[in-house]
Amino acid sequence: MSESLKDGTILLARILLMILFLIFGWMKLTNFGATVTAMEGYGTPMPYLAAVVAVVVEFIFGIFIVLGAFTRPIAIIYALYVLGTAFIGHPFWRFSGAEMIGNEINFFKNISIIAGLLLLAVTGAGRYSLDYKWFNR
Repeated sequence: MSESLKDGTILLARILLMILFLIFGWMKLTNFGATVTAMEGYGTPMPYLAAVVAVVVEFIFGIFIVLGAFTRPIAIIYALYVLGTAFIGHPFWRFSGAEMIGNEINFFKNISIIAGLLLLAVTGAGRYSLDYKWFNR
């Protein structure tokens, strides 16, 4: 695979990996009161702070990943965040029937997203990124 194709693929992967988080991070930001209420519903400690963290990670860090800024450390932080949300937001083992199935799907979706984030932490953001511009001179 040519370097240009590899770097273009990494850029596309960064964008595709973050679409979900950018959409829902924006929704959390623009409906912040509802986000705090949802955090309370999950039984999250310090729901206001948890909502702030969710917005920062999903929306702000999502933009950073798309732009390829500080990609490796942010991808690791993101992976830990997604692992936490898998256990807090999708505890399928507590449910039965359709509710269990939906949560199980979302739990393992999060695990798959973690794999992509870890791969990004290993590969870096590629040539089409701010990381490349800032750190490869």
